[in-house]
Amino acid sequence: MLLSALQDLVTDDRPTAPVNLDAFLASVERRAFLRAQRATRDRDEALDLVQDAMLQLARHYGTRPGQEWPALFQRILTNRIRDWQRRQTLRRRLFFWRDAQDEDDMDAGDGIARLSDPTQVDGATALVQAEQVQQVVAALGRLPTRQREAFELRVWEGLPVAETARAMGCSEGSVKTHLSRAMASLRDALDGELP
Repeated sequence: MLLSALQDLVTDDRPTAPVNLDAFLASVERRAFLRAQRATRDRDEALDLVQDAMLQLARHYGTRPGQEWPALFQRILTNRIRDWQRRQTLRRRLFFWRDAQDEDDMDAGDGIARLSDPTQVDGATALVQAEQVQQVVAALGRLPTRQREAFELRVWEGLPVAETARAMGCSEGSVKTHLSRAMASLRDALDGELP
């Protein structure tokens, strides 16, 4: 039930068949931003990462067939997020004395809970779904990076295993393993609410 409510929120704007590059980018920008924001916990950094990924797709792969764009874009975004995380790790090692203050600032600026879904009609239903989504987002934040990526690409983005493997830069078997472990961890964290 929880997963179906979450998927209903996410799948409404999932692209079906991209007509042109502008339409494709418009169809993935919201989900890409949410994914980047979950990874960075910083709205501005997330916007920069998504914009960079979109520019790289347009510059280097805009002439490729539209069927290739979803996997290419997810791969580019994944790499941008990983690069950002590596830079943050290095920054924390070099400036370790400022970490406590920075973490307090990041928690105060976390805007995922404030995002509203325009498809919601009933206030009570919206509240329940928002709480469920918040639980899943919090549980996702506790997952290891590769498990979170596998879950986001397979479940939320709906990419096939082969495209997910290309986007993550690993084998199809690794994708299945990461997704299985992510689902098990999420089930435990959410008291068995996931299928």
